[in-house]
Amino acid sequence: MNRRLALLALPALAACSVLPERPYVEVRRFPLTPARDPAAPMPARSGRRRVLLVRLMRAAPGQDSRGLRSLRPDGTEAIDYYAEWSAPPAELAEEALRRWLSSGGLFGAVVSPGTRARADLVLETELTALLADLGAGQARAGLSAVLLREGEGGPSLLTQLAVTGTAPIPPGPRGPEVLAAAMTEAFAAALGALERGIAVHS
Repeated sequence: MNRRLALLALPALAACSVLPERPYVEVRRFPLTPARDPAAPMPARSGRRRVLLVRLMRAAPGQDSRGLRSLRPDGTEAIDYYAEWSAPPAELAEEALRRWLSSGGLFGAVVSPGTRARADLVLETELTALLADLGAGQARAGLSAVLLREGEGGPSLLTQLAVTGTAPIPPGPRGPEVLAAAMTEAFAAALGALERGIAVHS
């Protein structure tokens, strides 16, 4: 009899669950597709159409998360797990870097590791920052790079570069689409600074 009562009470217990129901939140994903400023001057082209090899971009500590990163006014960092980049940031940044340098005309070709083309120069990069600084009201992107010249005696160092790009965060609601757009604009500024540095030292 007691066993039968216990079995009958199970549906009632299930209906009175103390666990709250969590609404489903869809994850939003954003590309990292920086665009050149049409008004910005293009880098000076070299008379020799050199080949640049761009190696895989590394991610600095803290830059491997796909969630959009922001810096609160009190200086603490936050990662949005419901708004993220469409791929790991360093992967997107590397692909954007290749497209940027290819379209700039500074080199005859921009190639990837594994190519059969003989490279004149080699670029090694690291993504050091990609975040929205809410206290400062701006997004920030950072890159560090090493430019090498390939020669018969092996590679030789041409220069080391560390660049930063910023972009304002528009006033008003700061949804993830606004922050992602500002970070993309900041990354475009960082790419432009890196390209100018390469042009000077290559």
